Amino acid sequence: MTDVPDGAGTGSSVPLGLRLPTLEELRGALMRGDVAFAVGVMAILVVLILPLPSILLDFFLAVSIIFSILILMTALFIQAPLEFSSFPTVLLIATMLRLALNLASTRLILSHGHEGTAAAGHVIQAFGNFVMGGNFVIGIIVFAILVIVNFVVITKGSGRIAEVAARFTLDAMPGKQMAIDADLSAGLIKETEARERRKNLEQESAFFGAMDGASKFVRGDAVAGLLITFINVLGGIVIGTLQMDLTIAEAGHSYTILTVGDGLVSQIPALIVSTAAGLLVSKAGVSGAADKALVTQLSGYPTALGMSAAAMGVLSILPGLPFLPFATLAAGAGVLAVVARRQLAQKKVVAAMEKAAADAPPPPPAEEPIQTALKMDDLRVELGYGLLPLINQENGGEKLSDQIKALRRQIASEMGFVMPPVRLLDNVQLPANEYVIKIKEVDAGRGTLFPNQFMVMDPMGGKVAIPGTQTTEPTFGLAATWVEARLREEAAIRGYTVVDPATVLSTHLSETLKNNMQEILSYGDVKKLLADLPADQAKLVDDLVPGQITISGIQRVLQSLLAERVSIRDLSTIMEGLAEAVGHSRSTQMLTEHVRARLARQICAGHIAPGGYLPLVTLSPAWEQAFIEALVGDGEEKRLAMAPSKLQEFVVLVRDGFEECARRGELPVLMTSPMIRPYVRSIVERFRAHTTVMSQAEVHPRVRLKTVYSI
Repeated sequence: MTDVPDGAGTGSSVPLGLRLPTLEELRGALMRGDVAFAVGVMAILVVLILPLPSILLDFFLAVSIIFSILILMTALFIQAPLEFSSFPTVLLIATMLRLALNLASTRLILSHGHEGTAAAGHVIQAFGNFVMGGNFVIGIIVFAILVIVNFVVITKGSGRIAEVAARFTLDAMPGKQMAIDADLSAGLIKETEARERRKNLEQESAFFGAMDGASKFVRGDAVAGLLITFINVLGGIVIGTLQMDLTIAEAGHSYTILTVGDGLVSQIPALIVSTAAGLLVSKAGVSGAADKALVTQLSGYPTALGMSAAAMGVLSILPGLPFLPFATLAAGAGVLAVVARRQLAQKKVVAAMEKAAADAPPPPPAEEPIQTALKMDDLRVELGYGLLPLINQENGGEKLSDQIKALRRQIASEMGFVMPPVRLLDNVQLPANEYVIKIKEVDAGRGTLFPNQFMVMDPMGGKVAIPGTQTTEPTFGLAATWVEARLREEAAIRGYTVVDPATVLSTHLSETLKNNMQEILSYGDVKKLLADLPADQAKLVDDLVPGQITISGIQRVLQSLLAERVSIRDLSTIMEGLAEAVGHSRSTQMLTEHVRARLARQICAGHIAPGGYLPLVTLSPAWEQAFIEALVGDGEEKRLAMAPSKLQEFVVLVRDGFEECARRGELPVLMTSPMIRPYVRSIVERFRAHTTVMSQAEVHPRVRLKTVYSI
């Protein structure tokens, strides 16, 4: 006996892998807009092929009418033509829908027209009887007039407008693109706005180009309507008389009512859509809804309304003309003229008041409170008048400003805090080509630039063999030469380093900031850094501050790290190190040393040589012992008391050792024991500020070490 799987034996013959969709799946697919749209287009194409019952024909004719009315209302209420950029596609769909319904109604008229005027549905019958009033000649005339109005007047005019608009839009496109680029270069607009304007320009050209072609749909629809009507009348009479045994009068009456009704049902939506197309293409250059635009422009000239009222009044008293209609229109136009004149007068008064307010001399400035004199700029760059082209939009394109913005972002990424904005000022008291960098309004560096020249330096430290003005690079004190712009390529070919003036200043500013970051980091900056920590670190801050350490204490630790160019970006690790050490000591020096040990991986990674090792200059045991013996005091009060001659000897040895390493191409760090590192650093920074002094506790276990010199 064989077990039968679930579902077997039920009569199902669906092969494995082929499954009919369920009702829920079909409903979900139809709820998607793209699927529903595709189904609708396919339904129109199906109507062109398969016969349609009269009840469905009535429904789809009603859909065609409401669809055309919706298109017209949308064209009336939009503010700008591009808001209805899908109109060409909508026009194609509406035209295809009417043609499909025309074909379906033609099939019904020719096959069942002998049964009576209700053969093609009640909508066509109602239109035929209501418009014709029992006289098919009247219906034919009304239908012909509708076709003439649609084909000759509206369609032809809107097509011509679309054609001219498309041509002018394409011709003006290069000039508009250049205007956008000019506004962007002048700084009048931002990149996002320029991108948006370019996108709108492309959409506008594509829209009017599509409208030029879409107008042909309406024209073809009108021609097709005429041909279908002629075919229905002639074919219906032939079928009725030859096949259905009707008299010519009976066949003409029945088929004419059906044909004219069908033509009216199709031409009225076509006329509505054509009107919408005309409104849309004629709206170019007019902003706002159609009613507001027309009322605003027509009521803007009270004299025109007044003359219209006078003309209506004269016509009302002429013999033979009815008095009431013309008199009513004259009174209405006169009232509108008076109201428009008052509104225009009010606008003129308001404009005059605004102009008077704009032309009036500004009031004397109020005396600034004396407290404003206490405000200080954290960072300031003062420029001589000859350097103003570096920041002037008309001459420099904000090149210096852009470099300073990039510098702020770079320092934030490297050092872990956002430096305050740099204020750029002109100072007429400075020489023309000189600049001064000030930190808290105290001079921190200065230099000389030549805006139209380039600074050239020899990477090997030799003299530049290009004519120019000899100078000294302001950041590192290297020999350099200012050369003319025409010699820039020659200098680059010779292998010299070529730097533009803005880069010279921004580099000087960068090094000045890195040398003084500990002074720039304020209490408010530290408070904000702590507030910006991730939520999972907020509890640690709450446990430490202010019970075990204050924000000022954290600030001093961070300043000590920045003074030696140690990044504070990993603030979470720094706070964890403080949490470990604050229970044993409150000394800033001891806390800093413990935090540095926690940052061992980061500190080592910043000094790894290209060979993948950490180059070291070590102290001999004798010097280690000498420093330990020179420490006096107890606990946190220890200080270094070494004889001046001994210190001088140490300075000479360190300088010679690092110069020897530099000749070998090495950039080592000075390695000491943890106990004496702060004191050795305090000596070394006086003559080699950029030299890194590390303790053995700051070496990460996975870092490969290489001793390149020993003192």
